[in-house]
Amino acid sequence: MRKYLPLMTLLLVSLLSLFIGVHNITIDGILHGDSQQLMMLNKVRLPRTISLILAGGMVSISGKVMQHMMQNKFVSAGTIGMMDSARLGILVAMLFFPASTILLKSTFAFIFAFISSLTFLALSRLLPKGDEMILPLAGIMYGNIIGSVAIFFAYQFQIIQNLSSWLQGNFSTIMKGQYELIYLTVPVFIALYLMAYKITVLGLGDEVAASLGMNYKLIQLIVLVLVSLGSSSVLIMVGSIPFLGIIIPNLVSILYGDHLKNTLNLIWIFGSIFLVVCDILSRTLIAPYEIPVSVIVGSLGGAMFIFFLLRRMRK
Repeated sequence: MRKYLPLMTLLLVSLLSLFIGVHNITIDGILHGDSQQLMMLNKVRLPRTISLILAGGMVSISGKVMQHMMQNKFVSAGTIGMMDSARLGILVAMLFFPASTILLKSTFAFIFAFISSLTFLALSRLLPKGDEMILPLAGIMYGNIIGSVAIFFAYQFQIIQNLSSWLQGNFSTIMKGQYELIYLTVPVFIALYLMAYKITVLGLGDEVAASLGMNYKLIQLIVLVLVSLGSSSVLIMVGSIPFLGIIIPNLVSILYGDHLKNTLNLIWIFGSIFLVVCDILSRTLIAPYEIPVSVIVGSLGGAMFIFFLLRRMRK
């Protein structure tokens, strides 16, 4: 029973998410074929819940993979400048291709996120190794510099409002026909799961990888491509979700250990549960108005991050 409890919890909160919102949807109405309720369920609630599950899982998995590869519990796609670089890529697409499609924007976001991750990986080798907080702090500063460049040019070309829409995680605009790009996270997760053993070896260093017959740089490149692809697809669809890629891997590590292949599916499930619950809170705290889910995630995630940080310092 304990083994299936996380999955059962995810199913429960996902069902709850389908019936919470400004427009009333009831089981009785669905069973009796109420056309308005069925349309709302099919075009808004179901796409939104699916997006929450996929986004929460992908952001959490990306954080865990980056932490394992860089051997640091406090790094994630959001703390090494990847998300800020993806937003810069979106800005470039807006400037040079004003009528660009979502697919083109996501391509630019992916390219910039990938290049940024390679750059930060090279910079990380120059940092002192004594304190594990140096790496995430350097990553945050690196990301802030890139973000400042993006905001500067956005002001210069008067598209700051368009760029700001990519800064906050928000699922209120998710509708059928406008969210399908987030399904890219599914093959990315499958690929990362199949590569779990190789990612584990990556975390041991290039010498150990070479002794086991692995091409360290090639595997590292493939992993960064997958993480960049998954993270940029989430960003382009729902925006930035702070702290999720740090707190969920750390929570699962405390509860279930650090074995990568055994915990990847649990990290996906816990990340999805956390994001769905935060989204339910965002819809109910000041109903009928809605708070951006990134505000709820940032508040709860920030408190949990401080807890994990203090716990680590006591150890």
